[in-house]
Amino acid sequence: MDRRDSVVDPQSGLPSPSPRDPLLSPDSHMDVQGYKWVRWRVWLCRLFAVLSLGLLLIVFHWRPRFAVLARCSSCSLALADILLIRDSFGQQHVVEVLTEEMEEGSSEVFGALEDTEWRDTVQLYKEEKSLLRYYLFEGLRYVWLDRKGTFCRVSVLNEDWTCMDLYGFQKGLSHLEQSLRRRVYGPNLIDVPVKPYIKLLFEEVLNPFYVFQVFSIILWMIDSYYYYASCIFIISLLSIGISLYEIRKQSITLRNMAKLVTNVTIRRNSGEEQCVSSVELVPGDCIIIPQEGMLLPCDAAVLAGECLVNESMLTGESVPVLKTPLPAGEERYSSETERRHTLFCGTQLIQAKGGRPGGGGAVAVVISTGFFTAKGNLVSSILYPQPTNFRFYQDSVKFLLILGSVALIGTIYSFVVLFRTSATWLELVMRSLDIVTIAVPPALPAAITTGTIYAQRRLKRQGVFCISPPRINICGKVSLFCFDKTGTLTEEGLDVWGVMEGGAAGFSELVSDPSLLPPGPMLSGLACCHTVTLLQGQPLGDPLELKMFESTGWTLREPEGDGKVLDAEFGGHRVLAVMRPPTARGTSTGEAVAIVQRFPFSSALQRMSVVTVGRGGRSALAFIKGSPEMVASLCREDTVPAQFSSKLRNFSSEGLRVLALGCKPLDENTDPKTIEREAVEKDMQFLGFLMMKNLVKPESAKVISILRRAQLRSVMVTGDNILTAVNVAKSCGMVGSDEKVIFVNATPHTAQSMPTLRFNLGDGGATQSSIEIITQGLYQGGFGYHLAISGKSFAALCEHFPEYLPKVLMRATVFARMAPDQKTQLVKELQKLNYRVGMCGDGANDCGALRAADVGVSLSEAEASVASPFTSKMGNISCVPLLIREGRCSLVTSFSLFRYMALYSLIQFCAVLILYTVKTDLADLQFLFCDIVLVTLLAIVMGKGGPSTELHHCRPPASLLALPVLGSLFIHTCMNILGQLGALFITTSQDWYVPLNSTVSGAANLPNMEDTSVFALSGFQYIIMAVVVTKGYPHKKPLYHNVLFLCLLLILFALMTYLVLYPAPIISKYLQLCDISDMNYKLLLVALAALNLLICFVAEVLIDLGILNCLRLLRQKRLSKKQYKRLNVVLSDSPAWPPLNQTLAPAEHTVIGFS
Repeated sequence: MDRRDSVVDPQSGLPSPSPRDPLLSPDSHMDVQGYKWVRWRVWLCRLFAVLSLGLLLIVFHWRPRFAVLARCSSCSLALADILLIRDSFGQQHVVEVLTEEMEEGSSEVFGALEDTEWRDTVQLYKEEKSLLRYYLFEGLRYVWLDRKGTFCRVSVLNEDWTCMDLYGFQKGLSHLEQSLRRRVYGPNLIDVPVKPYIKLLFEEVLNPFYVFQVFSIILWMIDSYYYYASCIFIISLLSIGISLYEIRKQSITLRNMAKLVTNVTIRRNSGEEQCVSSVELVPGDCIIIPQEGMLLPCDAAVLAGECLVNESMLTGESVPVLKTPLPAGEERYSSETERRHTLFCGTQLIQAKGGRPGGGGAVAVVISTGFFTAKGNLVSSILYPQPTNFRFYQDSVKFLLILGSVALIGTIYSFVVLFRTSATWLELVMRSLDIVTIAVPPALPAAITTGTIYAQRRLKRQGVFCISPPRINICGKVSLFCFDKTGTLTEEGLDVWGVMEGGAAGFSELVSDPSLLPPGPMLSGLACCHTVTLLQGQPLGDPLELKMFESTGWTLREPEGDGKVLDAEFGGHRVLAVMRPPTARGTSTGEAVAIVQRFPFSSALQRMSVVTVGRGGRSALAFIKGSPEMVASLCREDTVPAQFSSKLRNFSSEGLRVLALGCKPLDENTDPKTIEREAVEKDMQFLGFLMMKNLVKPESAKVISILRRAQLRSVMVTGDNILTAVNVAKSCGMVGSDEKVIFVNATPHTAQSMPTLRFNLGDGGATQSSIEIITQGLYQGGFGYHLAISGKSFAALCEHFPEYLPKVLMRATVFARMAPDQKTQLVKELQKLNYRVGMCGDGANDCGALRAADVGVSLSEAEASVASPFTSKMGNISCVPLLIREGRCSLVTSFSLFRYMALYSLIQFCAVLILYTVKTDLADLQFLFCDIVLVTLLAIVMGKGGPSTELHHCRPPASLLALPVLGSLFIHTCMNILGQLGALFITTSQDWYVPLNSTVSGAANLPNMEDTSVFALSGFQYIIMAVVVTKGYPHKKPLYHNVLFLCLLLILFALMTYLVLYPAPIISKYLQLCDISDMNYKLLLVALAALNLLICFVAEVLIDLGILNCLRLLRQKRLSKKQYKRLNVVLSDSPAWPPLNQTLAPAEHTVIGFS
């Protein structure tokens, strides 16, 4: 057996999305290597750890892989004590293989289940002991499966359960079986570790930043910089204390949010019901849900009864959802495809009914526990966030290496200079190492997060919550935003616009009020085909279904008590709800109808259905409601009107939400409770259309206009009809009034035909001559155009016409009838074109796309949702430009702080090297004054400036290694060096200048005139650089809006001027400044600082205007690295794209290259 293997990651039936889902990690497989302890290596490492004074342990702490390689030898996974895991993001982790002794009798239980994988979880040894081998990684348990020869997620043991298998658990588990499962699956806990302060302190102190600080403090103490070293030590202690407090506070908050321990009633196989702690629950347990509901501690499938659930924690959807019993069948169970029958952990069950004797409560079977649940996914996404692939963060590490190279050059220079002065070896080493502590600022990584922290606080004040702060900077680089339609661009609620009955003879007249319909199947379908339920006497359900039901004027009644009275009234069938027509309707009273079976709406199926019976169990009817295309495909052709397509197109073009209804009578011998969905939803009779008006939110058009002006693409991704979506796109401004819509129609391969692709103009009434004119104008740039495509065409395009997919994505604005997984696929395809993709949705059917996007925003009342990194309470898309503005502001601030900290180090670095050259150095308190009073205060308040009120068309850069950034750093450093040398030369040229004592060097030469002049100018330079690198327009408010920063600048400028012109004797004494009485000389230093400010400010303005771009003329013009920009250029120059009214076959046309 090979020592290297992959962790099998089967589809575990968890609700999508999961942080470990393929949506979030391109490769969900982890590379795992096994290692075994080698005793002599372990003892050797301990010896070297002692000899290196613990340095080896610090290296092992930073690089755990080295610790494994040094102390272990590789072996097969079957024999491993330690595992080295490389996850799908390339990060390495070390975990220990744990063993647990199984109870007596386990072999009999596992033997009885030999057809499953249970037997493989137990490693039987000759010592009559049953041992379970497993490890824990990011909260998930992986168990050893001997048959597979690898460690698998424990969820693999129940991944093949069918719906029928789940019904087999309805009898309950025995005590022994539950105990054994608990040992295998582990406790049902989402355990967030809260580390003790000692452990946190140890981990924090071993952070490279603090190790560097400790090294620096020791160095400064040896070098007699006692004040400076003590002050930095105290600041570091405060920083560590605050950091530990915040980390522990966040851990406790998250643990309190994740902790869910309650008492649950479970059913044993003996038939008895027992109250146990939710910690003891295992997959397969049969739980009893009380009528008043509960906060669910696990994921479970409903087997009996109906549950009304608030899933806002999971999806962000505030409307309660009705969960119905799982259909019994041999198909494999998946919580994603069976969402309407699955209860998710952490969701609030409002009420349960119809599943127990007496009519109250429900019965469900546990399918997932702990971190494998929906709530576990949310907590895990916070605990173990997806690594951020952002150029700014990658470049910051490279930039630190550049500063390290500068430090090396400075070290060599200082060593040579000091060696020539006959300095001692200790002094040579001390001075050379001191240069390293100056050139590489240890506070740099912490400083660049300041802008993100300020942005996160501002967003929180405006109702936008973030669980992944690094993504705030990514918001600043978003180039395309996708929007869901219903509930996002349009109002959540809909108003009934009218009903039109249809049949083989055609459509009847439009009826604006459904309550005026004559009694018949259409009226009964509108009144019954829904999942509306009662809560404390008030109807509750999907807003669309509520409006539809209320428009009929019928009333809803649900069974009371055991429901036997209603059951008897309707032929002994188990009644879920009774719909009664209004009593005050004269002769058209109609007859009450009972709903006896429901098949809830599914986004993937685009439909729902119910089974109803009349009084006495007569007239059993099945009703279906859903998208017109789907319903028509399930109806008999002879019942669908010939005008179906034209009527649908007309209504959809007006922006109406169109639903179709159908029905069929059921055989008297059919049992409504056992009939399968497939049997119900076929051979239906078409009944007609229900039209609903879905108004665009007033904020939508305004926001889309802002995004278009900022040259940010807006794309609509919806499950609604394509014509309705196009109408909404026009209403909210995604498609301009003078722009054309071209429909992309792709058909898949069938037995009768080959795949085809066509591009058709959207104006159905256009004549051939007008089409030719438009086509000519289109190709000549006379018309702007947008592509619109449906989910079916998108699937066919991806499968059969991949060469056209990038070009369609470049011009498509409307994606309609898209299933949830297609929305996710679309986001990924756009990212392949190097777009930074944002996604905004209500969280219900958009979870996968929200998680896959670079920036996902869920419109929800919850502060944190598993749906996305950002959650907005605004209820409309006005949060999108706010998020982009804050992202740009945060990114610009991070750039400014990074450049400032780098320039601060370079200013001090150059000042020290200049003073080393003349045999002196900065004083202890001079270092302290510059670092604390000047730099630290400025760095803290520099990032407080808020974002600009306007969204500019240009995006801020994300690369720290770009020409403008490196060019400006080089120019400013040169100007600062010239300024310091100028101050030194002005000083040495004065008549009263007294040369240094050449017999001593370093701090022993203080105070002196050289040090005083260089310190004075460098002090001004720290303030000058803060002014120069702080950016305002166009992404931040002007500098004067940051009042605190502006006031601090004025105070510090005044303070430095005071220290140069009129320093008090006591201050000169402590700062070791030379007393110079020549006022003209002092004014000359201030004037030199002012000139330094003027030159650097003008240089920065010219750099911002692009003066350095002239250097790019020296090289050949390069194409953009972003594929979408290159493809856009190619398409703009293409005279025949898109090919209108032509039928294309796969690979018929040559692909437009853009490599």
